[in-house]
Amino acid sequence: MNTVYIRELAIGEGRPKICVPICGKTGQDILDQAERIHSLPAEIVEWRGDWYDEIFDMSYVRAMLEALRSVIGEKPLLFTFRTAQEGGEKAIRPEQYRELLESVCESGWADAIDVELFMDEKVRGLIIEKAHACGIKVIASNHDFIKTPDKDEITRRLILMDEMGADILKIAVMPKSRTDVLDLLSATEEMQRLYTEKPVVTMSMGSLGLISRLSGEVFGSAMTFGAGEKASAPGQIPAERLKMILDEIHEHMV
Repeated sequence: MNTVYIRELAIGEGRPKICVPICGKTGQDILDQAERIHSLPAEIVEWRGDWYDEIFDMSYVRAMLEALRSVIGEKPLLFTFRTAQEGGEKAIRPEQYRELLESVCESGWADAIDVELFMDEKVRGLIIEKAHACGIKVIASNHDFIKTPDKDEITRRLILMDEMGADILKIAVMPKSRTDVLDLLSATEEMQRLYTEKPVVTMSMGSLGLISRLSGEVFGSAMTFGAGEKASAPGQIPAERLKMILDEIHEHMV
């Protein structure tokens, strides 16, 4: 697996890196959560922009990005607008999505952006081109909050993310059985071993899938998400507990 650097953070080596989401509706709520990030073992901070009440006003978004940067300092900042169709808080038209993400890239305050695999193909291509022109890393993503596709379909989607030019490939699925969790873990290992040199980030959501958030170093997932004040997806555990478990696993693997 090749290493991708977001600022000084190496994604794809050592134990999975911990990403903590900020999910606030108001500017004050967002900044309050950002302040509390300092007491958490967050190695990368994700701003879930789809939670923000003013997300469609770019002057507010740019100001919020600048304010976040001043609070979190040198920690890498990932901007994500999770669309309603993939479990996010708001619906958005493809052209709005492009304008938002391109503006985030141009602001210079974010270090990485999330681009959904099943967004309009032309739109996502333009966003990735803009991000790379601005020196921004791209995490391609897909989320299924209903079910777990079979192993071959999980692998196919990750390969598509690789082919569309993303730097990091991410998929999250909802298990209905232990077999679903095994399929996700098996697809992760196979993808990382056979099909890509890029970092892969995978998770099986909910309590049934919790093991997938902890075992990334074993199966090849390079990053995991821990809850700060709010969880952004089912199955996230507090970041402090997550770090303890990841460190324990890492100690026994090296």
